[in-house]
Amino acid sequence: MTRIGYQIPNFTYPGVGPAELFDAVAKQAAAADRSGFDTIMVMDHFYQLPMLGEPSKYMLECYSTLAALAQHTTKARLASLVTGNTYRNPALLAKTITTLDIVSGGRAQLGIGAGWFELEHDSLGFEFGTFTDRFEKLEEALQIILPMLRDERPTFTGKHYSVDNAINQPAPISRIPVMIGGSGEKKTLRMVAQYADSANFTCGLDEVPRKMDALAAHCERLGRDRSEITVSKMGFCVIAPTVDQAYQEAKSYMLGMGVDLDAVDEATREMFLSPVWWGGSEEIEEWFVKVRDLGLDGVTVSLPANGTLPERIEQLGEVAVKVFGSAS
Repeated sequence: MTRIGYQIPNFTYPGVGPAELFDAVAKQAAAADRSGFDTIMVMDHFYQLPMLGEPSKYMLECYSTLAALAQHTTKARLASLVTGNTYRNPALLAKTITTLDIVSGGRAQLGIGAGWFELEHDSLGFEFGTFTDRFEKLEEALQIILPMLRDERPTFTGKHYSVDNAINQPAPISRIPVMIGGSGEKKTLRMVAQYADSANFTCGLDEVPRKMDALAAHCERLGRDRSEITVSKMGFCVIAPTVDQAYQEAKSYMLGMGVDLDAVDEATREMFLSPVWWGGSEEIEEWFVKVRDLGLDGVTVSLPANGTLPERIEQLGEVAVKVFGSAS
């Protein structure tokens, strides 16, 4: 399960066109693999997310990408962070994850969530539905996907999905871990307690204790040992050899988003930088220690500003391993 995960969140890089794009992505994955990250992830989206760019920015389909990255990595598990359940029939998703496990030599991980990006759904013709609809669909899907990943043949009839003696052969090589994304206390964390091996919190650090208490309460009610579930914290990072260099690389990235950090007032600059863990190794280590001291098991991090530099990924991996330990 994920304790130190590396996510590749963007695919638009200066001077890199479609023909060179996969090579740039593969170099990031290879750097993460050799640097101690136990999981490598890409987003399951078709449009870029608002906080990272315009919808028209490059976005690769995640499972084609992960299958290709399996040939450029050797140790880390491969996963989406996270699959929008609304995009795929659950039986097809089970088959897709199984195939990823086989082509990667037993390194697939299922990351899944209810789906949330309404623009993407509306533009591409995926049914969005209500909040309740999406969570009903997710729970039904899990009752199909998980048995299929465990070499069972489920028969299920629900409001949204149905299967009849669903065959999934060949079966996965490994016992595929399941991560349910999000940190909603009533629905998401209850599903984590009931179905998942790990969770990834996207909330602020100040909210973590409440989320952990909610997860523990669900586990107690369902008779689940909370210690069986690995919980990580999502974070955007900008790491560099020095604090000033990290700031300059963050500034360069933000200029591409139409924001000049040097031209805005201090409050606005803080608004853009406060959600980001940035600095040299010492500063990033301080952030990771805060996460660890809250009782979390690890981090899932991305480097949207400078992840195309393999040395930055290696530096980040060194800090993560120092704080959370090696996967081996």
